[in-house]
Amino acid sequence: MRQSVSPSVYKTLFQVRSVRSTWYLSAVQEGVMIYRALVLLLLLFAVQAAQGHTVTDASGRTVVLPDTVKRVICSGSGCLRLLCYLQAQDRVVAVDDIETRHSAFDARPYALANPQFKDMPVFGQFRGLDNPEIILTLDPAPQVIFKIFMGLGDKPDKLQAKTGIPVVAIDSGDLGARRPQFQAALRLMGEVVGRSERAETVIAYFEKTIHDLQARTAGISVDEQPSVYLGGVAFKGPHGLQSTEPAYPPFTFIGARNLALQGAGKSLSHSIIAREQIVSWNPDYLFVDLSTLQMGEKAGGLYELRTDPAYATLRAVADGQVFGVLPYNWYAQNFESILANAYFIGKTLYPDRFQDIDPAVKADEIYTSVIGKPVFSTMNTMFSNLIFTRLQVR
Repeated sequence: MRQSVSPSVYKTLFQVRSVRSTWYLSAVQEGVMIYRALVLLLLLFAVQAAQGHTVTDASGRTVVLPDTVKRVICSGSGCLRLLCYLQAQDRVVAVDDIETRHSAFDARPYALANPQFKDMPVFGQFRGLDNPEIILTLDPAPQVIFKIFMGLGDKPDKLQAKTGIPVVAIDSGDLGARRPQFQAALRLMGEVVGRSERAETVIAYFEKTIHDLQARTAGISVDEQPSVYLGGVAFKGPHGLQSTEPAYPPFTFIGARNLALQGAGKSLSHSIIAREQIVSWNPDYLFVDLSTLQMGEKAGGLYELRTDPAYATLRAVADGQVFGVLPYNWYAQNFESILANAYFIGKTLYPDRFQDIDPAVKADEIYTSVIGKPVFSTMNTMFSNLIFTRLQVR
């Protein structure tokens, strides 16, 4: 006899099927969501791969770059110098007009080591006065523009908008209080052009060299430190003896008593010192930045020392303690020449602590390490063979 199934059983079976159907639909929906998420991730990765990678530049901007950068231009004072430190000068497709000039004087080691810059296309004027229209006609076209912005020309954002080329802002820093910015600039440029290892090598070399200078003169008391003054420093052009740099790194590295620093107050940048103040300070040693020779035979720091009666009273002049040094500024600071000057000044003030140093040889060692070629002799010839010599002023 056939038994009938109770309604409760059908209800239970229906509920089971409903649960299974709901679970199945939920699983399918979840699978679809996961699939869509994966597709979106793949698309995102594809877009990022097409766009390259991003860096944060010195102005805090996020800049999207190609994965591989083979072609660049450098805008602004000192920008190309840093690229040469990274041994990436082969990436340059054009230069600003200062690089193509021919002059009786040139104290930029990076430019002397790379004479090919004089024959390259020009994209604008020096000090960052770029010409976006010319940049757009360059062939091959730059993939990235490095820019040190000092208030002249287009700001990085505006230059990027005009050219459609990524612009990476650089802060070149210095070898004093802003040395971290100098190091950050090398690391940023190194990351962009694939020279990060070289950037670390250059940074380590500067740090090792500065440490050696400091170690050689460690333990010298303030009373034993001779008083010094640097004159003739260039700043947006040549100047006479009254032009100085209160925070001059070579004096700091080797423990000299920099009279301009003591009298600078809060101002540690380029300064013009009154002639009467220099006479009042009466330094033990005078160092002349030979960029002053650009002013000609009848002007400049050396001419003033030879002809101004007030300077004849100086102790350094009377004792014959006046010396010529490499230019500090020449289209921004010559960082490698700063190191070379420090060794010469150190040997001049503390010969017993620098007995093993021949300043000219050391300069070429520094130039070879930093810009790849020894250029001291070339520069010395340009500056009448007065670099690292005792100057005849009276």
